[in-house]
Amino acid sequence: MTRKQRIIQTAIKENVINNNLTAIGIMDFNRLDKTVADVYASFPENFTHTFAVKANALVEVLKSLRESGMGAEVASPGELLIALNAGYEVENIIFDSPAKTIDDLKTCIKNGISLNIDNLQELKRIDELMIQYPNTKSIIGFRVNPQIGSGKISSTSTATATSKFGYALNDGNNKQALIEIYKQRPWLKSIHTHTGSQGCELELMAQGVAVITELAEEINDVIGLQQIIRLDIGGGLPVNFASEEISPTFKLYADILQKVVPLLFTGKYQIKTEFGRAIAAKNGVIVTRVEYTKTSGNRHIATTHAGAQILTRTAFLPKSWPLRVTGYMPTGEERTSHISPLVATDVAGPCCFAGDLICKNENLPKLEQNDYVMVHDTGGYYFSNHFDYNSLPRVAVFSITGEDDDLTIKCIRQSDSLEQVLNKM
Repeated sequence: MTRKQRIIQTAIKENVINNNLTAIGIMDFNRLDKTVADVYASFPENFTHTFAVKANALVEVLKSLRESGMGAEVASPGELLIALNAGYEVENIIFDSPAKTIDDLKTCIKNGISLNIDNLQELKRIDELMIQYPNTKSIIGFRVNPQIGSGKISSTSTATATSKFGYALNDGNNKQALIEIYKQRPWLKSIHTHTGSQGCELELMAQGVAVITELAEEINDVIGLQQIIRLDIGGGLPVNFASEEISPTFKLYADILQKVVPLLFTGKYQIKTEFGRAIAAKNGVIVTRVEYTKTSGNRHIATTHAGAQILTRTAFLPKSWPLRVTGYMPTGEERTSHISPLVATDVAGPCCFAGDLICKNENLPKLEQNDYVMVHDTGGYYFSNHFDYNSLPRVAVFSITGEDDDLTIKCIRQSDSLEQVLNKM
């Protein structure tokens, strides 16, 4: 029996998923710890690692990651607050939003939270704040867009010629202007790029890292000392959603980086990463109950309680974000082709628009009413939507800890039920 089979059987046995709580997220904390250990084992000691909070902004998940040695990369004041609530010290947080307000910037600089500057207008604001807080402990850098091209998914490619992120290095005389900016500001001690994300080749990511490494070397040479001490190389390691295989691995990415940018591995610079999806995705699943089944146009349709409200990316961009599903009988036994015939199936969500589908026209063992569907690889960017848990009280998140023969399941986020709300009125 696989660990996932044990997990769903534990959820059923503990009555975690039932007629009222019909969709749950489960994070496997043991596997999360092992993933973080794999990250640290893949890189040398001059690398420090932060978790992109936007990938899974649950406090209990962030606490677990903090205890495993991860820092926090935040992209909004809300994420910053969540990271602080999860117990992160300010020196282990970095703020990366492209739309920081004056208050955001002041909060960071006053309290020693590191940040990356997105543009020249933001730089002007920071110049003024540095007069007020000349002794800040914030490590401040510029986010550079190396403009090296797109991956397979344009909406997640951050280093295109017209990307909304960072300082466009190849436009006009921008490179020389950036060198002068660093030369005039001794407090600029870092440089940042985030070249890749889902759909980007590792070689493309490494190329972007090479650009900022060469730029840091040039800036330090012009200044005559090593003013830039940190290279923030972002995250964006792709995830294999097609199978259980973890591919690419952190070790493979490290090997490619070492080949393309060997200077990173000499200890000359502090290197910071910002992995998110690659840390969380394969350590979480969503489990939902099949409420009804029917046939339409010779297509078997299984209606569940997990759709666009939780699986937003997949519902709106199914070709870019396909997910695997597995059916289970009410007993927790996997529904296989030995038990039920394979039929063309749409697994549908509860939302009232036609595109609310987890998967479309997939050959699956025929699902029945009161079955369960496990949606794999959903630990990143599926538990943290802004409208899921507050709008649907029948959705909750649980953690799983322990080894296979002794699993413990614990609720880590759940809203009041509709009945509880009505009773308070």
